Order: sequence, then C-alpha cells, then structure tokens
Amino acid sequence: MAIRLIEEADDLELHAALTSRSDLDEMLGADVALDVTHPAASAAIVEFATGAGIPIVVGTSGWSSERITEIAQFVRGHDDAGAVLFVPNFSIGSVLGSAFAALAAPYFDSIEIVEAHHAGKVDSPSGTAVRTAELIGEARGDAGPVAAPHADQRARGQLVSGVPVHSLRLSGVTAEQRVIMGGEGETLTISHSTGSQSAYEQGILLALRRAPEATGVVVGLDALLDLGLPGTVA
Repeated sequence: MAIRLIEEADDLELHAALTSRSDLDEMLGADVALDVTHPAASAAIVEFATGAGIPIVVGTSGWSSERITEIAQFVRGHDDAGAVLFVPNFSIGSVLGSAFAALAAPYFDSIEIVEAHHAGKVDSPSGTAVRTAELIGEARGDAGPVAAPHADQRARGQLVSGVPVHSLRLSGVTAEQRVIMGGEGETLTISHSTGSQSAYEQGILLALRRAPEATGVVVGLDALLDLGLPGTVA
C-alpha cells in the first residue's frame, strides 16, 4: 500500500523498495526512508538510516520508550544524524482517540485499555496502546497514578505507565482500541476501530512529506497535527 501511495503521488518518487534480502545500502541517496518491517529488524534499519543522515518514518510496532530514548541519545550526539519519526498508528482517527483519552485522563482515576488486532500481529500490547497509556500517564500529572487494583495478577493486563492494557489477537479483526474510564456513577469509553487499511493512507503520506523537515526524534503522528501532545524526545 505504501509503495502504491508513493507511486500515485505527484510530489513523491520511489527510490528503492527493500526486502529482507536487500542490502541496506540501497536506501542511500533517498530523501526519506519508511520502515514497516518487523520488530526484530527495525532497530538495524533505523540505526543505518540515522547514521547515513536519512530521515526515517518508523511504522514498525514494538519500540519501547527505552529503545526510543537510546535512538534519541544517538541522534543528539551526531549533528548529521537523520531525524526519526516513530508513528505507532497512521490512522488520523486513532491519533485523535488517543488525544481525547489524554484530555479526559485527569478526571478519572480508573482507566484501562483494551486493544484488539488480527491474529498475525506479533507484538503486544500494540504500539498504539503503549502510546495512549504513556499520554494518559503524562496527562494525569498532579492527579497521580491510575488506580489499578490487583495489578500483580496476570489477568489484569500489562501495566504501561501505570495503565492496565489488555491485548486481544483475533481472526476477523483489523484493529480496535477502547479506553475505558470509570468514575463515581459513570463510565466514559473512547473507542476507535479500523475497518480497512485505507484508514492509514492519509497518515502515511503526511509523515513522508513532513519527515524531511523534522529534527531529532518525534513520537506520534499527533505531533504533525499540532494537537499539543508530548511528542518530541529531547
């Protein structure tokens, strides 16, 4: 899909399409790289691109905040390093859903995330759920951590920034996320579902067009939408 979008765009031209058997040198000379591979391969691709001074858009899931911080430290230490834009989800609706969750987070102490993806997705929780939980944690600030009773029990999900995250991997599902917030006498659910991969097209093109202008390490498509959420890694 990404290749088709590039070939159809009047302002973009495909430099090279690499496979798992390609030499990473094939990306040299490109204005921007797009990594949509596998968590086990992504780190080497990002390191090569940044070292070569090529801005890169990373759509591969599985990047933890610790690993992103390591990349940020490398970029800071090299003036000629390419910028890195980590995009947990290219869907505009998904990005807005995470932003709405961050907006509501200070007003509810009970918050949990349920995310579902197709059975073939190899990582869990999803990058989108991790990003959403991190935004919730940051947004709560003085409100303190989310109330997560019995978090030591495995069935309570994985804690990400103090928020329990539950992952489903099911046939028949593309991508879904629900952020459920509980308060006195009420619940608020912020839900987003993806019906087809066409939902990602607008975000992919936006990231590719903006990446050459980016500096440092940026996390989240929301940083390109001026939503006022934390995005740049210092």
